[in-house]
Amino acid sequence: MNEPRIIKKYPNRRLYDTEESRYVTLSDVQKLVRSGTDIKVLDSQTSEDITRSILIQIITDQETGGDPLFTTEMLTRFIRFYDEAVHDAFSGYLDQSLRFFSEQQQRFARQMHEAMGTKDVWDVGEMTRRNLKFWQDMQSEFFKAAGFPMPGTKGGSSDKDPKDDPENKG
Repeated sequence: MNEPRIIKKYPNRRLYDTEESRYVTLSDVQKLVRSGTDIKVLDSQTSEDITRSILIQIITDQETGGDPLFTTEMLTRFIRFYDEAVHDAFSGYLDQSLRFFSEQQQRFARQMHEAMGTKDVWDVGEMTRRNLKFWQDMQSEFFKAAGFPMPGTKGGSSDKDPKDDPENKG
């Protein structure tokens, strides 16, 4: 594995890419991460690793844009999980989910490349069905392990809108 690229953050809030010997912006750091470059951001005065705070800042900047990834409801749930006993399980679940998603993207790209070189047509629908089943099973196991009722079961929430229930007079 390659050593991470060192970015230093100076007291004037500027970021300095030590490999290219130049100042960079958060946007530049974001591009490095997206391109697959491992980074490590260090405070120039204390040498403290502040990579997490810079990555969170990049996410925050993206979330304030026009099409956020996280809904308000999702962010509210994240905050609630910080104080609950399921914190570690939730963190592990998110990590595993993102790793799986990344692996699936790579597998998809590889299979599409192989499919373009052959006369067999790759079945996107089948992969979608398999991925959906995997995600549903993983979510079910996570909620079961966390002690939450499953959506659609007694005590759980349902996908149905309460306004559509004929017995709901309100």
